[in-house]
Amino acid sequence: MLTISDNADIQTVITTFEVTPGTCADLLQLLKASCAEVISKQPGYIASALHVNDAQTRIANYSQWEKREDFLAMLRSEEMLVRNREINELCKSFAPVMYDVAVCVG
Repeated sequence: MLTISDNADIQTVITTFEVTPGTCADLLQLLKASCAEVISKQPGYIASALHVNDAQTRIANYSQWEKREDFLAMLRSEEMLVRNREINELCKSFAPVMYDVAVCVG
């Protein structure tokens, strides 16, 4: 389960994908399958959520990992190297960025 807390000792990764309305659904399907079949089975994986903007020009993936190294190891896995090539073909760009939760209000 996703937890947003400024005192949690976890690695948060937000990946944004720039897409077109014509490729949004295809990429979303590929990301969902990648998460279910590969990413969620990797050591250190906690949870993730996929978000799509109204114009279907951006997809955001919010994921959490026990450690930074767990996320990096997943990216380097043979299966994700292959899938990331497919993902790259369906979007204009994508950028994973690692974050620490600085402040929670509410």
